[in-house]
Amino acid sequence: MLPIFYSIGLLIILPASFIISLWKAPFKSKLEWLLDSLVTTALIVWLFQAGNWSWVGYYVRFLWLILLIVTFIFSWKKIRNLPFTIKYSLNQKFSIGIYILLILVFGTYNALVVKSYSVAEKGIELSFPLKNGTYYVGQGGNQVAMNYHQAHPGQKYALDILKLNTIGTRANGLYPEELNKYQIFEDNLYSPCNGKVVNVKNDLPDFPPPKSDSENPEGNHVTLSCENDDATTILLAHMQKGSIVVAKNEKVTTGHKLGKVGNSGNTSEPHLHIHAEKDGRGVPITFNDRFLVRNSLVW
Repeated sequence: MLPIFYSIGLLIILPASFIISLWKAPFKSKLEWLLDSLVTTALIVWLFQAGNWSWVGYYVRFLWLILLIVTFIFSWKKIRNLPFTIKYSLNQKFSIGIYILLILVFGTYNALVVKSYSVAEKGIELSFPLKNGTYYVGQGGNQVAMNYHQAHPGQKYALDILKLNTIGTRANGLYPEELNKYQIFEDNLYSPCNGKVVNVKNDLPDFPPPKSDSENPEGNHVTLSCENDDATTILLAHMQKGSIVVAKNEKVTTGHKLGKVGNSGNTSEPHLHIHAEKDGRGVPITFNDRFLVRNSLVW
């Protein structure tokens, strides 16, 4: 249950407390208001980009931006006649120091997020392997701040992909044990390229969240070698037991059905894990020349 409380705290309670503070705080000078505004903006911009919004609703992130703008307008009306600076007490100077520290911290977070959107390495162009839905990137990008796979050389640039319902969440419920309550569970998976099947695993069980199989991290999976770059292999992991319809050494074309999304292996909930690997190192993936990062949507 920890991810639930963490997500609610980080994406709902934390920005709400900062916005309420900006709205209600008894500022004595415009400088204090400006610093508080910068801290709140840096926090919300960071969460807007780096938060995993599939837990509480993808569209909630836009609500915080609207509330931030409204708060700016009304709080400015309250302080616009104040002096820019005053003679500050020791406690006020301490508060100003905390503001500056938080601006530096959240500013650094935002700088890391910005770096996550681009990559200098040559990648591989693939066709998106899912159809008929709104798909959400839960992990993706070129920085650990947006994609924890970046800490593992063989999985660099890997993507974890979920599916959203009409209200922008990835499941019916916060963290249900029933697999069929996850939007992506049993979605068909299709080959992202023309190529050959290198490896298949099809007999591992699908566990109800939060159970997982750490001894078989990929779970049921298909590994492909693509025609346009046969030195690079593509792994599609966490597939449903018994759903895989291709065999080792079989040739496939783009759009060829491979199987279904499941919840096998070392996974916290149903999703598609996909990464490209060459000589033991991850390779960037693009879809329609688009490098996906956390909070990217694919229709």
